[in-house]
Amino acid sequence: MPHDATGQAFSNLHIETRDSGVDIVTLNRGDKRNALDVATIEELVTYFSNARRNGVRAVVLTGAGDHFCAGLDLIEHWKADRSPEDFMHVCLRWHEAFNKMEYGGVPVIAALKGAVVGGGLELASAAHIRVMDQTTYFALPEGQRGIFTGGGATIRVSDLIGKSRMIDMVLTGRVYQGQQAVDLGLAQYICDDSFALALELAEKTAANLPLTNFAICSAVSHLNNMSALDAAYAEAVVAGVVNTQPAARERLEAFANKSGARIRPNT
Repeated sequence: MPHDATGQAFSNLHIETRDSGVDIVTLNRGDKRNALDVATIEELVTYFSNARRNGVRAVVLTGAGDHFCAGLDLIEHWKADRSPEDFMHVCLRWHEAFNKMEYGGVPVIAALKGAVVGGGLELASAAHIRVMDQTTYFALPEGQRGIFTGGGATIRVSDLIGKSRMIDMVLTGRVYQGQQAVDLGLAQYICDDSFALALELAEKTAANLPLTNFAICSAVSHLNNMSALDAAYAEAVVAGVVNTQPAARERLEAFANKSGARIRPNT
């Protein structure tokens, strides 16, 4: 049974830990297009609740097979015939998993391919960076299936592309792909090999100081939930802590003596 570096066992996630501190987390239900059942959500909660404490410095999140994630496991949901209360608590566990990703302080880079649909898009939108390939397509087909989003699309997807576009996707089943998806904000990168680029970005971010990454990958989301006045104050507090950390002095010294890496325009 797959497990992480601490020995935690997983059935629906495959974990590969690299020496750089990058974990490759693969949704391992390829025969179901990596649909999210209750067990997978619980494993995501467990993994992302402990990632920072386990020393993970960055995560590549991907899916087995040809698809990233086709969303809620509708067969499980249909067979369970849940009560409203039961399904409310299922949704709350989805929110727990995705909040642990977004606010956990460890960079999460999603390597997207094939279907990023329904709950799969809600999962992807909780990642900090999304890399898509030419096969990737995004949709929220809940309207046609007689259901409603329950994993954060009204929060994160509408934040990425705007309320009106999100509503259009749910009402009509509209599909986005290619450069248009990037232009709308559903992904930040498009390339031929999304996993290779996601891994490259994860290795790059893993080289940052952990406290700096924690601030970027948790404080920014918290600050965006605040009023402008409160966010300005909180940002100053976070900067006070992060920008004076002892580990940063070596990097600041390298900048001062011009031995550090220089920022240049892309060629």
